[in-house]
Amino acid sequence: MDAADVIASVLILGIIIVSLLSNVVVLICFMYNPEIRKQVPALFILNLTFCNLLLSVSNMPLTLVGLISTGNPGNGGLCQTVGFLDTFLTTNSMLSMAALSIDRWVAVVFPLSYHSRIRHRDAVLALGYTWIHSLCFSTVATCRSWIGYHHLYASCTLCNARAKGAGTQFLVFTVALHSLSFLLTLIVMCVTYLKVLKVARFHCKRIDVITMQTLVLLVDIHPSVRQKCLDEQKRRRQRATKKISTFIGTFVVCFTPYVITRMVELFFPGPISPRWGVMSKCLAYSKAASDPFVYSLLRHQYRKTCNLLANKVLRRSPVPSSFLRTEINPGSSGKNVNSTNNIQPTNKQTAQPIK
Repeated sequence: MDAADVIASVLILGIIIVSLLSNVVVLICFMYNPEIRKQVPALFILNLTFCNLLLSVSNMPLTLVGLISTGNPGNGGLCQTVGFLDTFLTTNSMLSMAALSIDRWVAVVFPLSYHSRIRHRDAVLALGYTWIHSLCFSTVATCRSWIGYHHLYASCTLCNARAKGAGTQFLVFTVALHSLSFLLTLIVMCVTYLKVLKVARFHCKRIDVITMQTLVLLVDIHPSVRQKCLDEQKRRRQRATKKISTFIGTFVVCFTPYVITRMVELFFPGPISPRWGVMSKCLAYSKAASDPFVYSLLRHQYRKTCNLLANKVLRRSPVPSSFLRTEINPGSSGKNVNSTNNIQPTNKQTAQPIK
C-alpha cells in the first residue's frame, strides 16, 4: 500500500465509525421519543437512516478490505450482493432526500393545510415508490450481471468490464440510473428549497419592517439594545440561507464527483486515476456520515432527546425547583417555603385577598 491508499483507508475507516455512531443515535432518538415518531418527516429520516446504516456495515467495510488487499475482497456471490446493495441503498437514500425536501416545501408554503396534504399514509406511499424505484434498477443490474468488483473505485458496484458485450444497453442503463436518482433529486431539492428560501425571506422582511417601526417609535431606547435588534435581524436572514445551502451543498459535494466520474468513464474511455476514483467513492460514502447531522441531530428536538438520554445513562437528573428555592433561602425549611408560597397578597383596607 502506498501513502494514498493508507490515507484513503483511514478516511473510510473514519467515515464508517462516524456513520455508524451518528445513525445509531438517530435511530435511538426515534425509538425513545414518541413525539418524533408522530411526525411525518421522521418516516423519511428513518428510511434514510436505515439506508446509511446498511451501507456502513456492508459496502464501506468491503471497500476498506479491497484497499488494504489491493484486490477483490470477496467471492462472486458476496460481491454481487454488496453491489446490489450499493445501487439500491444509494438510489433509495437520494430519493428519500427528495421526499424530505418536498415535505419541507409543503410545510413552509402551505402551513395551514400541511397536515391534510402530508399524512402518514402519503409518506408510506412515497417510501414505497422509493423502494420500488431502487429495486428495479438494482435488480436489472444484477440479472444482467453488470455488477462486479471495480478496481477504479475499489468496491463492488456497476462494472464496465462486466458489461462489454452489452454496449449501448449498459450505457443507457447507467445514464437512466443517475438521471432518475442523482439528477432528479438535485432538481427537486433545488426547486423546493429555493421556494422555501423565498418564503422564509419574505417573512423575515415582514418581521424586519415591524421591528424597524418599533425601533423608530422607541426614541429613548438604548443604542446597545437597538444594535442587538439589528444584529438579530441579520442573523435571521442568514439562518435560512445557511440551512438551504447545507442541504443542497452537502448533496452536491458528496455525489457530484462520483457521478461525473461515472459519466466520463462511459463517454470518454481512457485512463482515470484510481486515486481519484477511490476519493470520489469516499465522498459518496461521506454523505451517510453527514446526513444525521444535516437532517436530525442539529435540530432542537433531537438534541433535547440526546440530552435526556445522556442524563439517563449518566444517572443525572435536572436540578428540582424546590432545591433551588431552598438554596436561595438556606435558613428556611421546605415546609416554611411551601407555606410562604401559598400566602396571597391582601388589601389592607378590606383585609380580603386581592382577586
